[in-house]
Amino acid sequence: MPTNIDDAAAGAKLDPSLALPAHFKHEGPAANHATELPLVYEGQPTELPHPRVHGRDGTNYYDQDLGEFPTEEELQSLRRVSDKVPWKAFALAFVELCERFSYYGTTVVFTNFIQQPLPAGSNTGAGHSGQSGALAFGQRASTGIGTFNQFWVYIMPLFGAWVADAYLGRYRTICIALAIAIVGHIVLVVSATPTVIVHPNNALACFLIGLIIMGVGTGAFKSNISPLIAEQLPLTKMITRDLPSGERVIVDPTVTQSRVYHYFYLFINIGALVGQIGMVYAEKNVGYWLAYLLPTILLCLCPLVVLWGRNKYVRTPPAGSVLGKATKIFMLGNKGRWHLNPVQTYKHLNDGTFWENVKPSNIAPAARPNWMTFDDAWVDEVKRGFAACEVFLWFPLYWLTYNQLNNNLVSQAAVMTTNGLPNDLLSNLDPLALIILIPICDMVLWPWLRKMKIHFTPIKKITWGFYTGSAAMIWAAVIQAYIYKMSECGNNASGLKADGTACAPVSINVWAQTGAYVLIAISEILASITGLEYAFSKAPKNMRSLVMSVFLFQSAISAAIGEAFVTVSADPLLVWNYGAMAVISFIGGTIFWFQFRSLDREEDQLNMLPTGHLTLTSDEESVVLKKESHDEKHSNVDDVKRVQSA
Repeated sequence: MPTNIDDAAAGAKLDPSLALPAHFKHEGPAANHATELPLVYEGQPTELPHPRVHGRDGTNYYDQDLGEFPTEEELQSLRRVSDKVPWKAFALAFVELCERFSYYGTTVVFTNFIQQPLPAGSNTGAGHSGQSGALAFGQRASTGIGTFNQFWVYIMPLFGAWVADAYLGRYRTICIALAIAIVGHIVLVVSATPTVIVHPNNALACFLIGLIIMGVGTGAFKSNISPLIAEQLPLTKMITRDLPSGERVIVDPTVTQSRVYHYFYLFINIGALVGQIGMVYAEKNVGYWLAYLLPTILLCLCPLVVLWGRNKYVRTPPAGSVLGKATKIFMLGNKGRWHLNPVQTYKHLNDGTFWENVKPSNIAPAARPNWMTFDDAWVDEVKRGFAACEVFLWFPLYWLTYNQLNNNLVSQAAVMTTNGLPNDLLSNLDPLALIILIPICDMVLWPWLRKMKIHFTPIKKITWGFYTGSAAMIWAAVIQAYIYKMSECGNNASGLKADGTACAPVSINVWAQTGAYVLIAISEILASITGLEYAFSKAPKNMRSLVMSVFLFQSAISAAIGEAFVTVSADPLLVWNYGAMAVISFIGGTIFWFQFRSLDREEDQLNMLPTGHLTLTSDEESVVLKKESHDEKHSNVDDVKRVQSA
C-alpha cells in the first residue's frame, strides 16, 4: 500500500506528456483541444479541494459530480457499501433469464434426442412411461455433438466481443445475436416436428444446422450482456457518504458490481432450473417439438425487452480497432526481452519496465509509431486487462470440478437408491442451492464481512472457490468408495453381473450427493461470479466484451482438458477420477494464490485507475481526449499551488 492511496488511485505516477502522433497538427478551434487534468500530479492536487463537505476540513480530493474520494485512513477504517442498483440492470437480467431458460431448456434434452431411438409407434419422441428418444445414433454421437456444442458456444463469444468492441457496440450486437439465436431455435423446432423426426438422417442434418446457428447467437450474446448490465451502474470510483444514521461509509463500485453480478447469476440459475425441469417433462409427456418450441417462445421476449429500453440503457459506443492496438502494445513491450537463455528472458520480462517502456510519454515523439494515439492511462488499463486474462488462465482447472455435475455425478446417482426419482434430476440441486445461497451471501454474509472490516477481495474469493470445488470432489470420491464397498458387483457397480443382469443399486440414498452439489454451488459463488466481476472491473472500458469473452472461453479449454480424463471416468476408476479432480483444484488454487496475491494487495489502486482515452485518427472511430504537454501540466500544477497559497 503506498503512503497516499489517492495519488496511486488517481494515477499520480503517470507522466501526462503529449500522447499524439508526430504528424498530428493542432488545427481547429481551441475547444477541440480542451484538456482534462488528472486528480493529482506528483503528489499534489490539480484541483482545489472542496472548501467544506459534510462539515469536514476539505482535505480530500473532490469531484463535483461524484463527491469526496476516500483517504487512505478511510479506506482502512470505513465500512464499504453498495450503491443503488438501477432498474435498467434488472431489466437486462430478465433478458438473461429468458435466454438461459431457452438455452438450458433446449440442451437438457439433446442427449436423449440424439442417443435414444424413437419409441415404437411415436412420431414425437415422447417416452411417457418409457424412455424418450428420437434419432438413435448412440452414446458416442450424442457425446461428440454435445462436446462440439460446448466448444462452439464458448468460442463464439470471442467473435461477438470483437464485433461489439470494434464495430457495433454491445447493444446492437446483442440485438443481432438474439435474432440469430431465435432463427437457430426455430430450425431446432423444425428438426423435431412429427414429419421430420421420423427420418433420422434428415432430422440430424436439420438439428446440426440449428445447433450451429443457435451457437453463433448464444455466444455473441453471452460476451456482451454481462458488461452491458454492469455499465448501467452510474458510480465508477469510490466515494464517501454520510448515511441518515450519521455513519460515514465508502460507496464502493466494486461492491455494487458484485451485488449486480450475484443477482445476474441468480437470474441465470432461475432460468436454467425452470427450463431444465420443465423441458424434461415436456420431452417425456408431449414430445421434442414442444421441448424446443417453449424455449423459442420465451427467447422471443428478449428482443422486446431490449428494444423497449433502447433509449434508457447506457450504451458505450464501439472504439475502433482497440484489439489491434492492445496487441501492438504487447508485442512492442516484448521486443528485445526474449533470449536463448530462459533465465535472462524471465528476468527481462519481469523487471517491472514492461508496460512503462511502451507508454507514449516514455517514447520520443519522433520514434512513436503512427498507431500510438492513446494516452498513458490507457496503457495502464490494458496492463490491468492483461493481468485479468492471466488470472483467467487458471480457471479451466476449476471448471474441471464443476463439469463433473453434468456427467459423472449423474452416473453416480444411477447406482444409488433413488426411490423413483430420475437420476438426472439431482443435478438441479446446484441451481437450487445457488438460488438459496446467493441472497444469503448478498444480504447477510458479505455485509457482515465488510462490517467486520474483512476485505474479502476477488483473488481471495477465487482461491476459496478452487478449495470448495476440491472439497466437492472429495465428497464425491468418498461416496464412490462406499458405493464400491457396498455394491454386489464391487468396483463394477454400474456394470453387469455374471448372468448378464444389471447390478442392483446400493443402499446409499441418492440424497447423500447433496453435499457435493452444495459445495459446487458455493464454489460458483466464489469463483464463477467473481470471475464475471473481475472481467468487467479490470478491463479497459472499450475492451470489456473482449476480456469477458476470454473468461468465458476458459470453459471450452476445460472441456478439452476433460477429454483426457475420459479413460478414468468409468468403473473401476471413478474414485481416482474424483480424487484427481480434488488434487488438481486444490493445487491449482494454491499456486493461483501465490502467483496473484500481489494483485490482491493492489485491488483498490487497480479499481481507481483513471480512464484512458484514444484519439481520433482518419481511419478509427474513437473517443477524443488530447492531453497537454509535460510543461503545460507543470504550469497548471504551479497555478493551483499559487491559488492554494493565496
